[in-house]
Amino acid sequence: MSFGARFADAGYLMGAYAARILRGDKPADLLRQITRTELVINLWAAKSVGLRIPSSLLACADEVIE
Repeated sequence: MSFGARFADAGYLMGAYAARILRGDKPADLLRQITRTELVINLWAAKSVGLRIPSSLLACADEVIE
């Protein structure tokens, strides 16, 4: 399982940071907090090590890899 920031959003933020740095923003003004996260479950890997993932957790996952 992986729970964290979306990679697409992280790429967007890197571009936004680069633009703000080039405009001359102060370092203290660059702080941001990630607001969207995702839960990815690798069901194949869980089964291969003998883990059973509850269906309620599978239902709320953003992506399930089988």
